[in-house]
Amino acid sequence: MKIGMLARNPELYSHKRLVEAAEERGHQLDIINTLRCYMNIASRRPEIYYNGDKLEGYDAIIPRIGASVTFYGMAVLRQFEMMGVYPVNESVAIGRSRDKLRSMQLLARDGIGLPVTTFAHDPKQTEEVLELAGGAPLVIKLLEGTQGLGVVLADTDRSAKSVIEAFRATKTNILVQEFIKEAGGTDIRALVVGGKVVAAMKRTGAEGEFRSNLHRGGSAEIIKLSPEERSTAVRAAKSMGLNVCGVDMLRANHGAVVMEVNSSPGLEGVEKASGIDIAGKIIEFIEKNAKQGATKTKGKG
Repeated sequence: MKIGMLARNPELYSHKRLVEAAEERGHQLDIINTLRCYMNIASRRPEIYYNGDKLEGYDAIIPRIGASVTFYGMAVLRQFEMMGVYPVNESVAIGRSRDKLRSMQLLARDGIGLPVTTFAHDPKQTEEVLELAGGAPLVIKLLEGTQGLGVVLADTDRSAKSVIEAFRATKTNILVQEFIKEAGGTDIRALVVGGKVVAAMKRTGAEGEFRSNLHRGGSAEIIKLSPEERSTAVRAAKSMGLNVCGVDMLRANHGAVVMEVNSSPGLEGVEKASGIDIAGKIIEFIEKNAKQGATKTKGKG
């Protein structure tokens, strides 16, 4: 098979591992810098060019689109979809997961456990929002944040109000969520491939840090999920429409709650913690499912 991967940094562990896994199985995997693609949006003849050459003959495309280039990356992926190339994750599903508000609304619609989450536009409603979320301590998140950036823990109602008002003054959209204290600075990342949890790890934040992201100095260890946690991860992936994703959960007193669904999960932490060949499982999924024109949404937003 000829597989393309939309990614900007070929040196990342995850991207190297996907190339290795594909080549071990006799496939060709080309890393395509998303921002160097340009498109001919012609009626019935969609085309993509890269470094002066027309891209064609691909059986599947793996989108590893960074958050900072979501808009352009999804446009390139839609073009591949309209050309009939099979996407591991469809553009529509990635768009759902990248919009924190929309993803929370979809998860809530499907009855998946969430922290109490509130959202409002009018700064005059700040006190009502704080009350709805259950009062401090509260987590305040930028809708566009990633890897723990743009996430603030407010210990008191007064500090929460100050942070919200500061964000609102810059016309920034935010979510306000209850703080799951009993999680103790740890969360769970479950890797879902093709509707099954293939690996899971517990991430623990650095000392004094409530965010457990590995990029922020957190550590990871293998963990066995409960049946409820496994089911929650699979349902969250299905809710977004993602074939491959990382589902981040917290262990609350009332069960597992989903914090985020990541459409381009890093493989390094979970592969090293679990010893499981996640990259190989992603390539196996492509082998079983890649068909010309099999995109459900045909590039529609």
